[in-house]
Amino acid sequence: MTSMSPNLALNEKVARLRAEGRPVVHLGFGESRLPPFGPLVEQLCAGASRNAYGPVAGAPDARAAVAGYFRRRRLPTGPEQVLLGPGSKPLLMALNLVLPGDVLLPRPCWNSYAPQARMAGKRAWGVPIPDSCGGIPEPTALRETIAAARREGGDPRIVVLTLPDNPTGTLASAELIGEVCAIAEAERLTIVSDEIYRDVLHRPDTPFVSPAELVPHRTVVTTGLSKSLALGGWRIGALRVPPGAAGRRLRDGLISVASDLWSTLAGPMQQVAAYAFAEPPEIRQRLAASARLHGALARAVHRSVVAVGATCRPPTGAFYVYPDFTPLRETLHMRGVTDSASLARYLLDELDLAVLAGHLLGDDPDALRFKAATSMLYGGTDEEQEAALAAEDPLALPHVADNLTRVEEGFAKLGA
Repeated sequence: MTSMSPNLALNEKVARLRAEGRPVVHLGFGESRLPPFGPLVEQLCAGASRNAYGPVAGAPDARAAVAGYFRRRRLPTGPEQVLLGPGSKPLLMALNLVLPGDVLLPRPCWNSYAPQARMAGKRAWGVPIPDSCGGIPEPTALRETIAAARREGGDPRIVVLTLPDNPTGTLASAELIGEVCAIAEAERLTIVSDEIYRDVLHRPDTPFVSPAELVPHRTVVTTGLSKSLALGGWRIGALRVPPGAAGRRLRDGLISVASDLWSTLAGPMQQVAAYAFAEPPEIRQRLAASARLHGALARAVHRSVVAVGATCRPPTGAFYVYPDFTPLRETLHMRGVTDSASLARYLLDELDLAVLAGHLLGDDPDALRFKAATSMLYGGTDEEQEAALAAEDPLALPHVADNLTRVEEGFAKLGA
């Protein structure tokens, strides 16, 4: 029996501490803390009458919208390649149940990849990430891990990439992605490209290359609306299988799993999906404003950890930073901080900063690293969050500035 997902467990713990009066700054949960966009709420209400069971793969209008979404991103896609589900998480689990072989993961990575593989009876191998970014395995280390896994009797046939990355908030370059795709081709690996943060690139002109552009016949792409449009609680995910006969067989297997696990995406959510994935102008404007806000806060927190002596990859996508406090190891050792678990515990118990410890993401337990989710700093009410979204300089807003000051002071005390 596995334990509760650590990010969800931490989120519940923070809620309890706040209810007890603790002024905890929550940096430990990857939620886009923004109110639901008004037109999305209107679509949800309009879809309330869709109370009958729909097609397992998704309603025709929703699948057509998702296919168009991918086509606009240089991925030729027909509705027959699309599967919708209640969030990308169950879609990823379904892939584990249908695709053969064991799983190769970047290390660190999102904390549900490895447990899902184990629940499906697979073995999971972590592969170190490059110095420049996260979300993909370092190519040389990937080759070495494949060979080592096979020597140990493993059967690595799946590699998971996250573009942009959770937890580092970075995007791999086209060159690195090309190297990993070449290895996947040579080793006949299936690539699962988790692109749920694709629309949370901080700069709209950032080059993005999907593995599905380079090796379309062996790449599955997953996405959803939880991060880009702050709809985590609505649970709307989508998946694109490769073209051709192999893709059709994979989709048939996924539909079989879906029919026994979740039946179909809820009807009102199909309505929302059909609207949101079609990307009318107001949705595109909302996506752009959200990405600007996420980038501004991520860069601010990045500055605060670097200022006290930590090293940290500059964030370019999503809403995370992943600092390494190894340069402060001697100072932290005097406070009983010797590994990622004690570092996260000290931050919460002594400084009221909640972060997700690196070892919970597959990282080296002795490392002094953690994930900080910067998207929880926009304000405590819908009005404050909308004000942050609309502001030309959200860092100048008093409620945002206050949150950032508490974060900066906490990290300064940690490094003092």
